Amino acid sequence: MSKMQDEIRQQPAALERTLRGELRQAERLRARFEKRRPRMIVLAARGTSDNACEFGRYLLEIATGIPVSLAAPSIHTLYETALDYRDLLVVAISQSGESTDTNVVLERARAGGAFTLGIANEASSSMTRLAEAVFLVRAGREQSVAATKTYTGQLMALYLLAWALGARFRREDLARLPGAAEAALTLEPRIVERAQRYRFMERAVVIGRGLNYSNAFEFGLKMMETCYVVVERSSSADLMHGPIAMVESSFPVFLFGPPGVTWPSTRLMLEKLRELKVDTLLITDRSNAEAASDKGRTICLPLSVSRKSHSPSDLYTPIPYIIPAQMFAASLAAEKGLDPDRPRTLSKVTLTM
Repeated sequence: MSKMQDEIRQQPAALERTLRGELRQAERLRARFEKRRPRMIVLAARGTSDNACEFGRYLLEIATGIPVSLAAPSIHTLYETALDYRDLLVVAISQSGESTDTNVVLERARAGGAFTLGIANEASSSMTRLAEAVFLVRAGREQSVAATKTYTGQLMALYLLAWALGARFRREDLARLPGAAEAALTLEPRIVERAQRYRFMERAVVIGRGLNYSNAFEFGLKMMETCYVVVERSSSADLMHGPIAMVESSFPVFLFGPPGVTWPSTRLMLEKLRELKVDTLLITDRSNAEAASDKGRTICLPLSVSRKSHSPSDLYTPIPYIIPAQMFAASLAAEKGLDPDRPRTLSKVTLTM
């Protein structure tokens, strides 16, 4: 068994530790933000952490109504531009806390008047020293180069940040996420079997929309770095604006299909792809009865992740939905005879400016 597979299985416990360990920090931040609410949020990261930022953008805007922007670190590191960060919240996300350009954004933002927050898995890191407040991802040391448990831990930290900023969802709903992750792990035997079909896959498309748009990027990244598959990552809306032209019969397309506001467009995309005789594989859960009924081309989580409340029905799907995708990438790498823990030309900590 690879370290990647082992770390995928550690996620329920890591999520539980992160949620329990960071609730007090979330409460402190909530008290602060009730007195002084930021007018805008800027998120900064690279790689897998940048995919977590994409999730954070959707989550924070949907749940708090505060505009969110994704930082371009080169504005500081290459163009040496000073920005006015007054009344902003700037959040840097990094597995190691040592991402050079991300930390530069944090440092410049703090000097420019922002309140700064770091989200990292390493308590003793440059990021935790630079930021005024920190959410620790309590995933334990991640040994595989391919990040898995730190990604879902970052998503959990972003839920806590949204709650601290006044999001209306309940902490009890967040407490269900480790169990949803545990349920997703039960799909492993079926996913291992499904991966065999794609042993010779060299290119693919991954589609996600809304809160699962980030998962499309993360799933694609995992297949690129561990399986050496060339992946186009897109929303269903963007795919129709040009990239669909490259899709042909038997072309592999992977989709995230939660119920709720994104499902109608995903369903239409599925219908279009199946007209083209594309090889589709959909990740969903049993609350999406329309999608779950097509068992031959669906990976269906065995419990209903979505909840009927004032919140969007797909609000809690991103963490459990990415776990089958991680398992698929790890299984496909094994099927191809590759080592997902040591992708060629990559190292665990990447330093860029």
